[in-house]
Amino acid sequence: MTPEEIQSEILKIFDEKFEIENPGLDDDLNKDHGFDSIDAIELLVEIEKMLETKLTQKEKKQAMNIRTINQICDYIELLQGAEARG
Repeated sequence: MTPEEIQSEILKIFDEKFEIENPGLDDDLNKDHGFDSIDAIELLVEIEKMLETKLTQKEKKQAMNIRTINQICDYIELLQGAEARG
């Protein structure tokens, strides 16, 4: 997926699954939108579906400090790169 496709898909997930419409790409999701740890776990499930893969515990732990849409997109790009390297 391209960075633009990733961003579009993430924004769609936030709208459909979390009812957060048009969040700023650098909004602190927790402070600005009430996105909590349970939401984060649900988001990881959606990322797994999007990438058609199962995340490792290490990959899931890396996601726990993510706070913005831009950081989520960067994280997914990193996961795609790791997957491509095999």
